[in-house]
Amino acid sequence: MSTETNGQPFFDDPSAALREIAQNPAAYAHYLADFHRVVLDMQAKVEVLQRETRLHCRGTRVEGDKLGQAFLRSYPVEKSLNDILKHLKGMSSDLEKSAHRRHAHDEKVKEVKKQRKEKAQLRVRKTNPQLQAVPENPGQDGVQGQDSGYGGPTSIYNLNRRESA
Repeated sequence: MSTETNGQPFFDDPSAALREIAQNPAAYAHYLADFHRVVLDMQAKVEVLQRETRLHCRGTRVEGDKLGQAFLRSYPVEKSLNDILKHLKGMSSDLEKSAHRRHAHDEKVKEVKKQRKEKAQLRVRKTNPQLQAVPENPGQDGVQGQDSGYGGPTSIYNLNRRESA
């Protein structure tokens, strides 16, 4: 039996499945997509209900009604359904945004890790500069050419070719 970090058995923890979903961006997007489908289905059904309710409520006339009274009686019902639809549309778009933001969060975490690693490498390079190798000249085998001048290393035994100051 596997255990969680808090010591509870895995199957006793009701939020274990959601914890795993929250940790994986692909599973998170899939889980929210299921909710999105349900919300879109609810939205479609509420739109049909709204249309049918509006037709029924506005069509219900009482003897002695004046011109706009049926509409005024149906307005609170229509407003409540319109509010429900507005909230369902907002919820639908928020579910999509949440899935995108969860994916963007993981991308940003990867980018921050990469940037911090690069900064650490730069700090190490600044504190411990590498010695640069002196480029080798092909003509320096201990004997200098006549026209090379003061370019190469000399020993005290090669001073006969040099002029004194």
